[in-house]
Amino acid sequence: MAQALLGLGGNLGDVRATLARAVTALCDGREVQLVARSSDYRTPPWGLTDQPPFVNLAIVVETTLTPRGLLDRALAVEAMFGRDRSKERRWGPRILDIDIIAFDALEIDEPGLTLPHPHLFERAFVLLPLAEIAPDRKIRGITVAQALARLDPGGVEKLPPSGPQVG
Repeated sequence: MAQALLGLGGNLGDVRATLARAVTALCDGREVQLVARSSDYRTPPWGLTDQPPFVNLAIVVETTLTPRGLLDRALAVEAMFGRDRSKERRWGPRILDIDIIAFDALEIDEPGLTLPHPHLFERAFVLLPLAEIAPDRKIRGITVAQALARLDPGGVEKLPPSGPQVG
């Protein structure tokens, strides 16, 4: 099985509920198995700043899918929640965004699929959740924790757990 790191986010609707349901839809326990899930983080918008804050999280999965197969699955989950990429502004508001951050140690540059994610090392909102669950994971020779240490994570806020709590 391959191991992949994914980032999920959104800023429209009940984002935290959408993200929780999207993780469940993405990780079926057969082709895609959830290994770890970060906390939710409230993050300022990136790229296009005149919009509501986002909620972001990261997951580690093991998968039997190819990178393209995992991307197709992620896009299908986005569509299931009502996302239509063709009607959106780049970096604009969205109900759900699922990005493959890394897939094993593969480097891919194909139409529609670049791995590792081309903006990974610029985005604290990706690296902070990843550092919570995979700080020692190396991507292009640098650990997630080392990459995060190079950025200012200002404005990225860890949110308390949502939903019913046990204990």
